[in-house]
Amino acid sequence: MHVNYFVIAVLAIALIPLIIWAYLILTELIVSRTSRKLSRNLRPWLWLLPTLSLLFVFLVYPALNTVYLSFLDAKSANFVGFANYRYIFTDPNMLIVLRNNLLWLVLFTLFCLFFGLLIALLADRVKYESVAKAFVFLPMAISLVAAGVIWKFMYEFRPAGSPQIGTVNAFLTAINPSFEPKAWLFDRSTNNLALIIVGIWMWTGFAMVILSAGLKGISEDLLEAARIDGAGEFTIFFKIILPLLLPTITVVATTLIINVLKVFDIVYVMTNGNLGTEVIANRMYKEMFNYRNYGRASAIATLLLLAIIPVMVMNIKRFNAEGSHE
Repeated sequence: MHVNYFVIAVLAIALIPLIIWAYLILTELIVSRTSRKLSRNLRPWLWLLPTLSLLFVFLVYPALNTVYLSFLDAKSANFVGFANYRYIFTDPNMLIVLRNNLLWLVLFTLFCLFFGLLIALLADRVKYESVAKAFVFLPMAISLVAAGVIWKFMYEFRPAGSPQIGTVNAFLTAINPSFEPKAWLFDRSTNNLALIIVGIWMWTGFAMVILSAGLKGISEDLLEAARIDGAGEFTIFFKIILPLLLPTITVVATTLIINVLKVFDIVYVMTNGNLGTEVIANRMYKEMFNYRNYGRASAIATLLLLAIIPVMVMNIKRFNAEGSHE
């Protein structure tokens, strides 16, 4: 049976606005037949019902179903209890995965914050600030896959004595002829760090932009008063700028943490998780699509969700606290 997808798309584009329009008319008709007090409480929920339904179907139900599948076996046929979770915390390969994610979490977050804040502070003092920031932010315009491909070529290795076509080895051998070229992505002592550097290169621009905005929100009069009182630049930074920037730093840090816990593209493109570079999201993908073990894949996905939830809750509480103070 031949299906004309173009006709289906046209019908969908034409029918969806009509369905929404009919729903809104029906909603207002129902609300108009109720009391003023009831209509005031009922109308928002009726208007939100389509969105809430979509959220439940595409977000809440899949999440709950994933948790349920995490207690089943590879074929989702038999209940195995916490066996999949025991596997995550006892299997040697999974322990390496957790170690790698912890390494990403610490190094990626700290260095993105450090370089982002440093560049924001330095760029704020030069006339070509916008140009400097544009160059630092430029990697954010590149997709993670493209960045992985670019850096894979930059880490390219050729044996010592051969022309180095990889930018990193070529640069290091140019400034130090005695340098021994490294296979950065194949050496277990350097491959994880090499991948993290790509992530830092991409996300430092994001940290810089947000921290720079927070920095510009600090009153110049306050800083000038501190300088008149004899405070040095380091004292001003640690006693005034840093405390005032702390809420902004928290926002940037939580965003970076959430993103680094889900890191996948860079690892998948550059090493595919081989040679001890697997991370949680990469392992989840392999368990699901390579090994067809739906129970373990669901357990790893659930663990990832549980790791992200506290960070989100902390952020929401902080926003609520700031809102109540205002």
